[in-house]
Amino acid sequence: MTEFRIDDMPCRHCASAISRAVWSLDAAATVVIDHASKRVRVESPLGPYKLAAAIAGAGFAPSAVRPDAMNVNSR
Repeated sequence: MTEFRIDDMPCRHCASAISRAVWSLDAAATVVIDHASKRVRVESPLGPYKLAAAIAGAGFAPSAVRPDAMNVNSR
């Protein structure tokens, strides 16, 4: 499971856009969005960089939740 924090996710419509972006790469992905904590968890065989790129392509700035995880903003 890959987990991101997305601070620029102000509404539920944004959450839907993030889900659609992930599903455009992996239609079978499980996307769990906690709007209150601004966290997105994705279960997919795709790597974190591809998932982050899809989310960024939808207009959002994902960052890794764990400090030891890759930093998608520095790439």
